[in-house]
Order: sequence, then C-alpha cells, then structure tokens
Amino acid sequence: MTAIAVRAAPEDARLALQAQGLPPLFSRLFAARGVARAEQLDYSLKRLLPYHTLKDIGPAAVRLADAIARQERMLVVADYDADGATACALAVRGLRRLGGVVEFIVPNRFEYGYGLTPEIVELAAQRRPDLLITVDNGVASVAGVQAARRHGMDVLITDHHLAGDELPDALIVNPNQPGCQFPSKHLAGVGVMFYVLMALRAELRQRGAFAHGDEPNLADWLDLVALGTVADVVKLDDNNRILVEQGLRRMRAGRACAGVNALFAASGRQARRASTVDLGFMLGPRLNAAGRLDDMSLGIACLLADDGAHALALAGELDRLNKERRHIEAGMQEEALAHLAGVDPQGRSTLCLYREDWHQGVVGIVASRLKDRFHRPTLVFAPGDEGEVKGSGRSIPGFHLRDALDRVAKQQPDLLRKFGGHAMAAGVTLAEADLPRFIAAFEAVAQDWLTPAQLTRTIETDGSLAVRDIAMDTADQLAAQVWGQGFPPPSFHDQFRVLDQRRVGERHLKLKLGRDGGEFDAMLFNCPDWLPARVDVVYQLNVNEWRGERNLQLMVDNWQPAA
Repeated sequence: MTAIAVRAAPEDARLALQAQGLPPLFSRLFAARGVARAEQLDYSLKRLLPYHTLKDIGPAAVRLADAIARQERMLVVADYDADGATACALAVRGLRRLGGVVEFIVPNRFEYGYGLTPEIVELAAQRRPDLLITVDNGVASVAGVQAARRHGMDVLITDHHLAGDELPDALIVNPNQPGCQFPSKHLAGVGVMFYVLMALRAELRQRGAFAHGDEPNLADWLDLVALGTVADVVKLDDNNRILVEQGLRRMRAGRACAGVNALFAASGRQARRASTVDLGFMLGPRLNAAGRLDDMSLGIACLLADDGAHALALAGELDRLNKERRHIEAGMQEEALAHLAGVDPQGRSTLCLYREDWHQGVVGIVASRLKDRFHRPTLVFAPGDEGEVKGSGRSIPGFHLRDALDRVAKQQPDLLRKFGGHAMAAGVTLAEADLPRFIAAFEAVAQDWLTPAQLTRTIETDGSLAVRDIAMDTADQLAAQVWGQGFPPPSFHDQFRVLDQRRVGERHLKLKLGRDGGEFDAMLFNCPDWLPARVDVVYQLNVNEWRGERNLQLMVDNWQPAA
C-alpha cells in the first residue's frame, strides 16, 4: 500500500523567500526543504562552517605538521566504498602537496573486514609507517589502535560514523564523537578529511611554510569531496550543499581531476553538465564496484591518476566491474524475490534473507532494493569467514538500524560478533547457526518500535505543478540545483489523460500525457501493464538528450488509476 503526501512548506518561510527575490515555485520548493532565508542558497565557500569547532582538529593539525616537518612516513588506511576512496585520494593528494611523505592501504573487505582491524595493522606494519591516518573509518577500532601502538605507530582517526561505548586511544576528528561541537553532524568521511586539510594548512601557514607564496588552494580538490559526499548518501544540509555545489562547478568548468573526468567518460556522461544524479547514480556505483567485487585500490588509483589515458583505462576496468556487479545483483534479487513469493510482508515488520551462494560484496545493494520494494527494514546475508554470516541492512524512516542492532546485542550479548553503521544502513556479523535466533530478535525489536503507519510507504511530493511551469527552463533550473539525501529533488502530483503509450524494451512505457491543453512526453520504467485512460501521476521534470537534441520529458515515479 502506498500513500501520497504533500510536503509542508511553511508559509512564513515561503513568503520570506519570495520577498527576497525567489520565484514563487522555487520559494515553495525550498521552504518545504527547511530553507528559511535566501542566504542558505548562497553556496560560496565563505559560508562554509569554520573548522575550529571540530573537536581535536587543532592537535590533529599539529601532529600532521610535525610529521611533515620530520618527514615521517604516513600511511592512509582507507575504507572500501566511494566515500573511503575519495577521502583516501584527497588525503594522499593533499598531504603530498603540503610536503608529506604518504602512501595508502585499503583493506580487501573479504580478507580483512571493515576498518582499522588488528589484521590490517599487521599488513600496514610491513611498510614501517610512523603515523597511521584512517579515513572514513576508525572510530570503533579499539583493538586496531592497540595493535598499532604495540608496533610503535601513532594513529590519527578521521571518521564520521557513530561512536561506540568505547573510543580508541588515538587522536580523533569526527563530528559525531562525544563532545564535538561542530554544527553539522552530516559530513561524509571525505568532508572530514577536507576539514583536516584546512586546519593543517592553517597550522603550516602559521609556521611560515608558505612564505614563498606556494600555498595550495584546497578548493581544487572539491570534485573529490562532492563525489564522496553524494555517493555516501549523507544528508545534504547547508554545509554539505556548499561542498557539493563547489565541486560540481569545478567539474562543469573542466577542472576535475583526470580520474573523475574518466569516470564521467566511462559512464557516458558529460562533466560539463555534472549533477548530483551523475555523482550518485553513475560515477559512485562504478567507484563502489571495485570495493564490492575486487579491491578498492583500483578506484583510488583512478582518482590519483594524473595521466588522462591511464585514468581512462582504470575507469574502463571499473565500468567492467560495475557491469559484473549489476549481473550478480540482478541474480540475487531475482532469487530473493522468488523466496519472498510466498511470504506476506504485511505480516512482518522486517525482512532477513540468506543464501550460502550469495556474494558478500552485493548484499547491501540487494537489501536496498528489497527495502524499496517492500518498505521494511531489510538485512541480506552472505557467507563470511568460517561458520559466520555477514549481513548488510537498509532501513526505513523512523527505524534507526544501528540502534536496533544495539538493542539486539544488549538483549542477547552472545549473539552478535560485530555490528555498526548508521540510522539507515548498517552491517552485522554473527554465527550462521545463530541466524534464526537473530531473525526472531530483530523482528521483535521492529514490532516494538514500528507502528502500522510507519510500515506504510509514503511518497512525498511537492503537490501540483502549474502547466505553465512544465517547461524546459523549469527543468534546467531544477537540474542546476543541489538535490540529494535530506534535500530531495522535487516531484509533483497531478492527473493526466493518457494520449498515447507504446512499449520500449520489454518492460518500459513511452507515454504522451495531456493536461489542461498541454501535451507532454513521459517515461515509465518497469511497468508491464498498459495504463488506463486517466491516471494520477507522481513525476519529475527531466531533460532528455538524444543525438544533440534536448527535449522535456516527465519521469513517472508512481501512478494510480484516476478516481
């Protein structure tokens, strides 16, 4: 069952934005997304939050500056997703440009697991670094930091994940650690690293390192920050939208690094028209494919490449891995849906699935697809180490997934071997023999926490769109804005007549829709049935580019027969 609701746009905010010069439509859209003042749409770098309120960022900058001065060997320990890859590339590029001696290492998820584990520390120790720097991981790595200490290595943790009950004995820069007063809690890992570089540059400036005028412009690397921020699906609050918008401007101006440009080429997209859709659905998945199926070192190498031809070759390999990932994912999703064919999801508050032949690197994507289809918190498991299963989960609004796993762990302390994550995504490891017990415990927590209303899918729209605004210039203006997690792209809800429909491929419909004298091309994907003569439609404005021509096209997200 799906309900359709209109986002509330506070009248005072809408009128204030309109009074400050925004058109009525955009005043309504932005007010509905929490914008109360036009200055919140000023994406100039001067409006970035200052770094000073990040807890321990000053001592971190001093430690890095000392390492540069002493030419200590630094080793970046990355995570194996797009945020970790961009954060690693940013750290390596930035620290080298500031005079550091730095290399990187990234755990293979199938051998070493997530974060600064004791096992990855043993591998890192072979390179004899003086300082380990984690990016997008580390805040839960108590044992890993202890192992590093035994090897005589210092550790600087840069992370954005939620902290556990115990913090590692290390310098930590993380807006979500206890006691941090940084106003934005939604920085991605790459955003945290960008702030660390800002503090480090200020420390080096104070020490006179740029007396000869060779101070780097950190904004040159905002293409990496934008890509990692969007790909990690963190909330695009005011501060993150500045980072993303500035990165997009550099891509559109031809100032992205060779690796980012190569990912655009491999995706068949144009950097000069870069959008958050490109970053989230085209570049991000190709970068993630390396960590899901192989080794994220390939993705990091692409982002570090300065030679265009070399970057293109690496991006081509990432594209191949992404196609393989999609093939594996499609098979797993088909098997999962077949398994659920006899299950009534209305009788359950959660979904948990496992097969011994499923791929560990793709379970998160399959969980996301099933969550979208059934609107239930979903965990999908694959075999892990001997006797273990590893699950990746995705959640729905109102159900904090990591907190739910924490509740299970507290209720049954012997059940979970490892867990961590966010409100909407988390991972868990347990013994295969304990999976039935976990499924029952997880379901019990969800039944306690979730109401029937929360288990009903609700599509939020921005209401009706005047026919005069269903136009190319509106679509172009919308496409130029920064949309994403927590700041969703506008969608509208109206009734149309179906003037024409034809099948494209096996499951898609090319439509001609009519309303109030206007006729509009539209696309509806994955619809095996023909539409009735009149339909209520949830849609977005889109510009279809084909053979050099640009035409307005409505993208239909949902439809129901008109009442």
